[in-house]
Amino acid sequence: MAGNAVEKRTGDEVSYSNGVDPHEEPSAEWGWHGGFPKATQGAGWFTVFALLMMLIGNHEGNMANLWLVGIAAAVALGLVYDLKRRRTAWRRN
Repeated sequence: MAGNAVEKRTGDEVSYSNGVDPHEEPSAEWGWHGGFPKATQGAGWFTVFALLMMLIGNHEGNMANLWLVGIAAAVALGLVYDLKRRRTAWRRN
């Protein structure tokens, strides 16, 4: 029966420059390990647009409008923060 002890790793076992261990992340072995920054930004801005388009409708109260605008503003602020963080990431190295 296998034990439940976790083996300790040293810094020598990580062979990739981005610090990804191929034993824990099998996709790093064939070269892909990351995200889709342009697709993430595009999907986020589409979400903001879709939320604001929902303001046009047949609802009567303004509570739904407040929620739609608030969520759209929060997503837009997150996207602007992400864009700013990505542009200045090279300065932190």
